[in-house]
Amino acid sequence: MSQHPERELDLVLLGATGFTGGLCADYLAAHVPAGCRWAIAGRSRERLEAVRDRLAARDPSLAGLPLLLADASDPDSMDRLAARARVVATAVGPYLEHGEPVVAACARAGTDYADLTGEPEFVDRMFVAYHDEAVRTGARLVHACGFDSVPHDLGAQLTVEQLPEGVPLRVRGLVRADAAFSGGTFATVLTALSRTTQVRSAAAERRRVEPRQEGRRVRTAPGRPHHDPVTGFWLVPLPTIDPLVVGRSARALARYGPDFRYEHYAAFRRLPSLLGGVTAAGALGAAAQVGPLRRLLQSRLPAGEGPSEERRARSSFSVRFVGEGGGVRVRTEVRGGDPGYTEAATMLAESALCLAFDDNPATAGQVTTAVAMGARLRHRLERAGLRFSVTGTERLLPPA
Repeated sequence: MSQHPERELDLVLLGATGFTGGLCADYLAAHVPAGCRWAIAGRSRERLEAVRDRLAARDPSLAGLPLLLADASDPDSMDRLAARARVVATAVGPYLEHGEPVVAACARAGTDYADLTGEPEFVDRMFVAYHDEAVRTGARLVHACGFDSVPHDLGAQLTVEQLPEGVPLRVRGLVRADAAFSGGTFATVLTALSRTTQVRSAAAERRRVEPRQEGRRVRTAPGRPHHDPVTGFWLVPLPTIDPLVVGRSARALARYGPDFRYEHYAAFRRLPSLLGGVTAAGALGAAAQVGPLRRLLQSRLPAGEGPSEERRARSSFSVRFVGEGGGVRVRTEVRGGDPGYTEAATMLAESALCLAFDDNPATAGQVTTAVAMGARLRHRLERAGLRFSVTGTERLLPPA
């Protein structure tokens, strides 16, 4: 369980007035355990009161839900917030702009932290700046607790658990999704695409300070576009934060074997669809390098807006995994509804609850969901409606 039982609050949700934060508040209102002491936080009392009124209309007992005025850009405000809570979950992004004071405050106070970031630069910078402090205070800093990267991290872990121990393992993840962007996510993507030099610099700085792996090898090098005869999909490497997170879990957990390789792909049923997706991604990446074009694109989908409830109800995702090692091939799958918003809110809420209340492995510092929570979070998400399944196991013939 999270430390500091003497603190006033078990859990604080920061950013409850935003689009995804509001969905997370809705989920918590319906699923916190009896006796959970929780609050919502943000900059505007008026907007926080509107969220509380919405929640209380469904559950009158929430009419007294505590409201905390807190500004993620104000370090003192964040220090006061972190000192009151055992766990802080934040939906305030882009995290490169708004995230560091929250991480810093939680690391100093020994407060567990969860967010929704998919920004590799932010995660690397936070590791360099605050990992050691969090280890000292006992804080667990768990980034990427949404679609980036819970299905991929926990799905790869489930796959590894089905394979023999102590042998080289290869796992590939195949992502398919039918969903719409919100303004905040679109802004995050454009920012990341415009900062490739800074992303590389942050990764290099992390490598300089992070302890080197001894006695085991973990690789997450991108694969190449190809047709996969095992699954029948056309695959193209997907350069998201997800393979980085899977690799960090593999480095921390010996169960991933002496030599672990992970490849991460977007999967398409037809080659023309793959070519169209690659073309669109290339065009977006080029536009992100030009300031006026980037700002024009952002203005078309302002932050704080997101897909309608009807659109989200039609959305879904699946991540299929193929793992091989020790003469065995296993197939697994993680499947759910709207990935970026409905399910992301569920994942963040359940991650925060898992940190607060479950008997998790002893760890501290910047850690992944697989390392910090693993099967406990997976079981929570299964109860919440996500599906983690083993879809097939077969023996591989030895090479002729």
